[in-house]
Amino acid sequence: MHICFLTHEYPQKDATQGGIGSVVQTIGRALVEKGVKVSVVGVYKEMKQETFEYDEGVAVYRLHASSWPIARFIPNSRSLVKKLYEIHSDEPIDIIEGSELSFAFIPKKFPAKKVIRMHGGHHFFAVTLGKKPAFWRSFQEKRSFAKADGLIAVSRFVGEKTTELLRLTQPFTTIYNIVDTTKFYKADPKKVSPKKLLFVGTVIEKKGVRQLVQAMPKILERFPDARLEIIGRDWKHPETGESYTEYLKTFILPDFAHAIKISGPLPHTVIPQKLEEAEVCVYPSHMEAMPIAWLEALGMGKAVVASKLGPGPEAIIDEKTGLLCNPLDPDDIARKVIRMLSSPSESIAMGENARRDILQRFDPDRIIDANVSFYKGLL
Repeated sequence: MHICFLTHEYPQKDATQGGIGSVVQTIGRALVEKGVKVSVVGVYKEMKQETFEYDEGVAVYRLHASSWPIARFIPNSRSLVKKLYEIHSDEPIDIIEGSELSFAFIPKKFPAKKVIRMHGGHHFFAVTLGKKPAFWRSFQEKRSFAKADGLIAVSRFVGEKTTELLRLTQPFTTIYNIVDTTKFYKADPKKVSPKKLLFVGTVIEKKGVRQLVQAMPKILERFPDARLEIIGRDWKHPETGESYTEYLKTFILPDFAHAIKISGPLPHTVIPQKLEEAEVCVYPSHMEAMPIAWLEALGMGKAVVASKLGPGPEAIIDEKTGLLCNPLDPDDIARKVIRMLSSPSESIAMGENARRDILQRFDPDRIIDANVSFYKGLL
């Protein structure tokens, strides 16, 4: 069996990418160990020329993006399709898998089954965040789904919501994101930096990082020695197009600036160490599909405060494996963080429960077997 993944986020050496890219990497490497041939193809803005490498058996093709000032999707799509046919001629591809928009410009006649893994597409995030879907992206997404032979959802919530929004008639199979529990090992409690809070994710409005910053004054009232570190790549403000990190800094009051550190993006390889140092990890996202950053923290047995919206209750069993908060309410975020910091024994117990839950429900072997079973069933 030959599986080809479409993504422009596959991690490079010492890369800062997490999210979908790291999920594809973990799945791809695990499939190779099962004897499956795996290829990955993507178009990368930063590439000046096409590159190829083997990543623990995964054949990775990185194509350079077009320099056209407009309509870059035309040459980029042509380049992608050409590479797919080249790979297919060497060793036939059985299944191509991508996210929601992946198949908009892939020929329906391409001789391989097409699978969409729903990580949260344009309709999903636009509507759940209270926005109107954009015409062009909506068109692409609908066109992509019309070509799909099979659907995987990384949470029941994202599958059900996408089905509702796009009026899909094709059923989906829920297969949770995989967590590399060797990379995200059981954290050593002795390495915790007391009262350290950690956020890992893109610095953008929908991740709830603004509300987290706004919660800090109340947290500091109760714990003056608390410190928050924000790790993640900068993004554009949705209205001004300017740096969201610079916008975020305007909410950091001078009296509390010493307690908040914005570190920017860091290599994904150092994230486990950062998680290990944190006493509480805080993820007040406004919406997610099935956030890998949460799962990584839970997999290390950390105390986690996260959003109750969307798939929050699927990822975290409230009061048992972590605490769920209202991500739109800085006061509620503060209350849940203060509770974690006020009761170390309860926090430690939740962290231990979280790791056991991740090892059971998000067990890599079980999830890889579910993927292989899905692929075989489709073929």
